[in-house]
Amino acid sequence: MRRLKLLSLSILAMALPAFGQGGPPGSMPVSVETVEVQTTELESSVKAVGTLLAEASATLRSEVPGQILVVHFKEGQRLAKGAKLYSLEATVLEAEVNEARANVERSDAAFQRAQELHAKQLISTTEYDAARANYNVDVARLLSSRAKLSKTVIRAPFDGFVGLRRINVGDYATAGQELVDVVQLDPLRVDFSVPEILLPKVKPGQLIEVTVDAYPDEVFAGNITAVAPKSDVQGHNLEVRASLPNGELKLRPGLFVSVKVSLGVKPDAIIIPEQAIWPIGQNKTVYIVVDGKAERRVVRLGERRPGEVEVVSGLEVGEVIVTAGQMKLHDGAAVQSVPGRTAATN
Repeated sequence: MRRLKLLSLSILAMALPAFGQGGPPGSMPVSVETVEVQTTELESSVKAVGTLLAEASATLRSEVPGQILVVHFKEGQRLAKGAKLYSLEATVLEAEVNEARANVERSDAAFQRAQELHAKQLISTTEYDAARANYNVDVARLLSSRAKLSKTVIRAPFDGFVGLRRINVGDYATAGQELVDVVQLDPLRVDFSVPEILLPKVKPGQLIEVTVDAYPDEVFAGNITAVAPKSDVQGHNLEVRASLPNGELKLRPGLFVSVKVSLGVKPDAIIIPEQAIWPIGQNKTVYIVVDGKAERRVVRLGERRPGEVEVVSGLEVGEVIVTAGQMKLHDGAAVQSVPGRTAATN
């Protein structure tokens, strides 16, 4: 009996390595779904969150005090550059202009006489210079008074749309008081940031696609106009600015937007189903089938798209990979392939 027990233990010890290398002799192969590695065209892109800004925006303020006499606009109205917005009471400033004009006429006449007398050497050069200086001072005062008078009419500084007025007819506007906003809505700017590692890939002129929650089914196209000359020290991001046409005036400054930046197209990228990836520790692995047996291989991943992922290194075109059934596998396990969906479509 003892000899039979020793014989049984010896047979068991000899069989253990066989189990560790793919199961007991004569065990059935593991059925797994597989696909053949192919290449396809892949658009490389990066996504970011940005903010819409007006290309030009100004809060108009009163530069001189005065009562509001006329409001020339309707809120939300489109305006051309130079269009009147407000007219302030200007009686005192008009009087100052008239006084300055009279002083110019008087000093001009005195200067003309001084020129004639100086030519005849009837007055000194000092008296002639004084007459000319008085004339120049009066001209400067006239120009200054005219400039103040012009500020009683508030005008649009550029083409755009006028906002909500903050002051009404009859109100007294103090110097520096906010009156109304004027905003240019076409085009708009988009400011967003991307990781600094993309510095070689993100350049002015590249296309962007913008989506907003207000129009979930629409995509708005624009172009990158500038990339900041330095990276953000804290976030290690690059600030990017793009121009976004807004001819239909659907978008407004201040909206948060999703931005997609096209970085180019790879014509022969290796794309596999995402479920083929089998994480082990820090590594991303796949099982390939070689001569009917499973072989685990570490791969490096790249771009992702819904349900699929790019493999940058670790796979070759034509190899067969396992897409389902990895839990039952180990290196060297016998497998039986069951066709799955294709890894990529051309």
